[in-house]
Amino acid sequence: MYLVQSFDSVIKIVSNRKDSLMAYSSIYSQSTVEEKVPSEQFFISVRRSSSLCFLKKGGVWGEMTRRYWNINLDEMLEAGVHFGHGTRKWNPKMAPYISAKRKGIHITNLTKTARFLSEACDLVFDAASRGKQFLIVGTKKKAADSVARAAIKARCHCVNKKWLGGMLTNWSTTETRLHKFRDLRMEQKTGRLNRLPKRDAAVVKRQLYRLQTYLGGIKYMTGLPDIVIIVDQHEEYTALRECITLGIPTICLIDTNCDPDLADISIPANDDAISSIRLILNKLVFAISEGHSSYIRNP
Repeated sequence: MYLVQSFDSVIKIVSNRKDSLMAYSSIYSQSTVEEKVPSEQFFISVRRSSSLCFLKKGGVWGEMTRRYWNINLDEMLEAGVHFGHGTRKWNPKMAPYISAKRKGIHITNLTKTARFLSEACDLVFDAASRGKQFLIVGTKKKAADSVARAAIKARCHCVNKKWLGGMLTNWSTTETRLHKFRDLRMEQKTGRLNRLPKRDAAVVKRQLYRLQTYLGGIKYMTGLPDIVIIVDQHEEYTALRECITLGIPTICLIDTNCDPDLADISIPANDDAISSIRLILNKLVFAISEGHSSYIRNP
């Protein structure tokens, strides 16, 4: 992600990729983009004093006014958001997000956590107000229940059991499985399975159980998501790589052993404590819900 902290009437952002050029012009509060879009993913964050602009391959996401999301440092302390991994298990790229060491454990700088969490809330609010679709991914045991609850509250999709390789990059196959899953559920509801021989019915029920386990959270997903929220970068590395390949913007909760450069917005926080995961997801879910309400009022 490229960060620009100052700009005049025109700022030219030149990526390190060949033949890639994007010009961002701002006159008063109006923003326009003239671009020669590179073939690879191109995602830029432009920060102002009161607004945040996200640009991506294929156009501009739009300008987002900074909002107050009631992110309290004391609340984060109580949830243990500041606890990182042991000092031996850390990624040097996380150094700017670490404030201290205590008893062999890195302590995350909560002011930076609050800053990036606020930016993530701004992004998801704006995306939800435009009718965009979200996918929340968190398959480890400590995160699974929180991810499922968050997806229900935010009315979005989730994967909380196991990430099947190629779930996004091989979307045509995933879509075929989803159609099969919907057909089997319909047969179960109408009682057709009860008319099958016991052996055949048992086979179909096992198949339905497996599909429910792995695809139940995305059963209503009709296309690729617009934004993916990932709880643990290490655990969900395959999902993250698929999003990078497809150019899908990602919001990632990262601990002190992760790489902050992989996600578009990285939120430094404890990804092992249930209370920490729940707190971060609750803030994002609230922003998504507010965005959905805005979209319903002003479609």
